Amino acid sequence: MRSWRFLLSTRWVVFALIVALLAYLAWWLGEWQFGRLDQRRHDNAVIERNEKAAPEPVDDVLAAGRAVSADDEWRLITATGTYDTDDTIIVRYRTRKGTSGVEVVVPLVTAHGTALLVDRGWMRTENTGSGSVAAPEPPSGEVTIEGWVRADATGRGTEVDDRSTRAISSEEIGAALDREVYGGFLELKSEDPPPAEALRPVELPDLGEGPHFFYGLQWWFFGVLAVFGFGYLLYDEWRGNGPVKRERGAPSSGRRPTFRDRLDAWTAPPDDDLPPDDDLPPDSERAGDTSVDGEHHARQQ
Repeated sequence: MRSWRFLLSTRWVVFALIVALLAYLAWWLGEWQFGRLDQRRHDNAVIERNEKAAPEPVDDVLAAGRAVSADDEWRLITATGTYDTDDTIIVRYRTRKGTSGVEVVVPLVTAHGTALLVDRGWMRTENTGSGSVAAPEPPSGEVTIEGWVRADATGRGTEVDDRSTRAISSEEIGAALDREVYGGFLELKSEDPPPAEALRPVELPDLGEGPHFFYGLQWWFFGVLAVFGFGYLLYDEWRGNGPVKRERGAPSSGRRPTFRDRLDAWTAPPDDDLPPDDDLPPDSERAGDTSVDGEHHARQQ
């Protein structure tokens, strides 16, 4: 009678725990990918809404020392002021399509003295490690600009050194320039009057959903595959009525081989490693050799 008692063995208990852990990990990773997909869809909806909305005055959206809210990301705003080119900040290591370059940030000082950090665009340059870059000059005098609101970056890359940084943070740049600035910054869309030489405009965000959906399905498939494989091996072991110890040349018991039997067969040394029976001397010759050796030893004594 077939029995399930083999499930109580250490081998199967450990095997079941490993499969359960792998299945849970695959399920969690799938949920994580679908969570990222939901967040991506939400962010895309906010961006699409803000990009289509009419531009608003800067003071209606931003304020000094206040972080940009997630709902204001990529909102279109307008501001009027004068560029302070002496406080230009270079954003290093901005590569586009394999070409090295930088982005140029210039404070726009408004009528009440608060400066708006304006990312005027990208330019190609081999000098990506210092603030001394010959960037095109912005329009002089009073300028009215329009652009998209961006939230500050975080992390060590926002540190300002020699009027250059790797990521834009209004808090870090304001402290380095010792001036009051609006929270967040602006990605330039247009300037009035226009500059003599314009920088390349910013790249708008990709509104695709990315690979998160297929990654989530892939992780869940791995989890189902682990459970299915465990179930198949379990059934295979039960159908064979448990593992048996097999010896080379032993007659077949007539039952179906189990996974353990197949594994033993795969790991056993090939028959070619054993000497053929024809090369061994007959038992009578081996016995005679033994008697001759004994007689020779007795004579020596």
